[in-house]
Amino acid sequence: MKIDPNPRLAHAPADHPPVPQAKIGVLFANLGTPDATDYWSMRRYLNEFLSDKRVIDIASWKWQPLLQLIILTKRPFTSGANYRSIWNTEANESPLMTITKNQVAKLREAIEARFGAGVMVDFCMRYGNPSTASVVERMVQAGCEKILFFPLYPQYAGATSATANDAFFRALMTQKRAPAARTVPEYFDRPSYIDALAQSVERVYATLPARPDVLVASYHGMPKRYLMEGDPYHCQCQKTSRLLRERLGWQKGDIDTTFQSVFGREEWLKPYTVEHVAELAKAGKKNIAVISPAFSADCIETLEEINGEIREAFVHAGGESFTYIPCLNDDEPHVRALMEVVEENLAGWID
Repeated sequence: MKIDPNPRLAHAPADHPPVPQAKIGVLFANLGTPDATDYWSMRRYLNEFLSDKRVIDIASWKWQPLLQLIILTKRPFTSGANYRSIWNTEANESPLMTITKNQVAKLREAIEARFGAGVMVDFCMRYGNPSTASVVERMVQAGCEKILFFPLYPQYAGATSATANDAFFRALMTQKRAPAARTVPEYFDRPSYIDALAQSVERVYATLPARPDVLVASYHGMPKRYLMEGDPYHCQCQKTSRLLRERLGWQKGDIDTTFQSVFGREEWLKPYTVEHVAELAKAGKKNIAVISPAFSADCIETLEEINGEIREAFVHAGGESFTYIPCLNDDEPHVRALMEVVEENLAGWID
């Protein structure tokens, strides 16, 4: 059933303030991106990201002096250089922004075709722009009385899904007329998502002259301590890899699960991708492929870290053929899988 985008407001007196027509909002959220690659743009972005207690849970009196006086005086230069190496110069934005716009454009088209113009579709970023608060404000002003919030993280982690939800609920707290709200849970084991991953592997493998010796599934990392404190992310990553292997019909050992983007001195989830690929090369596995199932869109961690630092570690250790399999991005199977999640989570709001 489609929503009527123009219901009539009955019995409103002549002096009643304007009331927008009631809508339902679907708000997609991704990690974020700096506005530009210069020092101050990078510093603002990194400050917001690294000040998040979900990301770095060290006491502020310990962490903030280190962050403000040391890390943020140097890291914006190196991070800016890394972003410049992958920057979409034509659109003057990061690849994550470009891809997210394309994803949401396709999802908007599919949602409108399914439910009509009474559903408003938009996206926000947890860090940087467009901010969660600004998009929630825009949706409420447009008449969204119910909002489905969709963090684009297949696996749940406190440092990704939970902090995105935190920002969403903080934004709702500022609204006089707070809409009803739902958040989308993780979808790491959904068959349509696993099938989209498998299709991306099969499509790339079909173009290669020889099958890689192993497929490395590289997930973004987190401190091991978070796992011990109850974060389910590690277990969900392992299950995603297993389900992908089973969907492909492969044997145990054909897919290795690793973790990247280690930061700081404490132990993180292992094995570390950058070390593992070097060990594979030294062990005689000279032909590998790498996929990133935790990222819904290619970004700095995939385009620069995997295709740069991690590739170099493999080649330096004696590796010969390194194939990076892009994220699902705006591939049609991915869009269909996300649309399936949207339809399921709108149940009861829209028949």
